[in-house]
Amino acid sequence: MTSLRKLGSSDLEVFPLSLGGNVFGWTADEETSFAVLDAYAAAGGNFIDTADSYSAWIEGNKGGESETIIGKWVKARGNRADVVIATKVSQHPEYRGLSAATIRAAADASLRRLGTDYIDLYYTHFDQPEVPVEEIIGALDELVRAGKVRHIAASNIGAERLRESLDFSAREGLARYVALQPHYNLVSRATYEGPLQDLVAREGLSAVPYFALASGFLTGKYRPGTTVDSARAGRVAEYAGSERGQKVLAALDEVAAAHDAPVAAVALAWLAAQPTIAAPIASARTVEQLPDLLGVAELRLTDAEVQKLTDASA
Repeated sequence: MTSLRKLGSSDLEVFPLSLGGNVFGWTADEETSFAVLDAYAAAGGNFIDTADSYSAWIEGNKGGESETIIGKWVKARGNRADVVIATKVSQHPEYRGLSAATIRAAADASLRRLGTDYIDLYYTHFDQPEVPVEEIIGALDELVRAGKVRHIAASNIGAERLRESLDFSAREGLARYVALQPHYNLVSRATYEGPLQDLVAREGLSAVPYFALASGFLTGKYRPGTTVDSARAGRVAEYAGSERGQKVLAALDEVAAAHDAPVAAVALAWLAAQPTIAAPIASARTVEQLPDLLGVAELRLTDAEVQKLTDASA
């Protein structure tokens, strides 16, 4: 049985792979999304990541499609108490920003779509520097006190604003961020390493990285001369065409061969081995894609293998 990981100072215990819900209602229809969620849960998975804006970027969508599908699945399976649902506020077309009024209204809308009385982990999706941290934390604290949110977290925030937020929570005795969701992977390290990672470690938060597989590049399926049918294929050109990207793939191939493991699982295992990381986020638009991701739950890299990958990505 895979060991669950404690999330920061919270009472949440999560599977070492967070299932990304960004594809639900986008590249995975409801039936396929249900199948992916069923397979993830059957493997012991309990940590589902979404946002109120998923997937508003698709023509005909309004935002909230992913939450709606997850809510229907939880209702159909009767497993609300068994899953940790994380969602986010600030990017829904009808609830943009982080004013207190927006946070309150957006949370209620997310609760309705998810068909639940509470959100386990509620992220500020993108920081809004013009809104004082006092207003943001105050509104989030109200949600916690009302029982609508169990724990709060932040994503896409700078080290200074995160520190201000944590200091304000401590000073006023209000709800405190327990996790950070940074952009972080083998080919994007400066987006987290440094002051932000140091602060997360010092304050006892956990990190739950998004773009953990660099839009699919770190699955190894994007090679010179290959064409991949994916909505994200355009994003990986910068990695695939770089010398650094090729060095990372070569190191991943070598470590994967040593473990007879999928390249994606090795890339996720490198993340999982980094300080502060609780669970990387990765999404699967088909059930067939899921086993390669789930491999991270059992794969343990040696110190030498972690260093090999770190050196290749420098």
